Amino acid sequence: MSGRLNGLRVAYLVGPEFEDLEFWVPVMRLQEEGAEITFVGIHADEIYRGKNGLIARAEVSADDVKQGDFDALVIPGGWAPDKLRRSAEVRELVRSAYENKKVIGMICHAGLVGISSGIVRGHDATGSEGIKDDLINAGATWRDVPALRSGNLVWGRIVADIPDFCRELVNALEEARKDTR
Repeated sequence: MSGRLNGLRVAYLVGPEFEDLEFWVPVMRLQEEGAEITFVGIHADEIYRGKNGLIARAEVSADDVKQGDFDALVIPGGWAPDKLRRSAEVRELVRSAYENKKVIGMICHAGLVGISSGIVRGHDATGSEGIKDDLINAGATWRDVPALRSGNLVWGRIVADIPDFCRELVNALEEARKDTR
């Protein structure tokens, strides 16, 4: 299959009670463009059930992933971000990806992981209304829009905005890829 993101390696975080659509729709969209996805959890080989019953298995643990293993990182929403943000290994993975200028996609509640990883200060951000105050208190500028890009961060608001998030994410990844060539 030929796509705009052929061979691009994406670390995709997964945790308990991820938002099924925010997880699987962007996965399929990235795969459609040729990206290679690796599911990363707190523990390797752990099976997680989404809020609506779909499942996903972490192929590797956050502790086992190195920066050279991937080109971008995506964090879906749901209740998983609240669990993922408690892991020092997940926070370090996200912080390191940010410092290495890798594209990081976050939708809905995923901004909680960005907050705990210390990467949102000074950025425009969107997400679920439920984390608006958290983002503002962490130093981000809240914008009530379906999707946006701020530096190497790509934000999506809620499930209904998945098409906008996917479009922005694919464009950011394609541009980042061109910049590194």
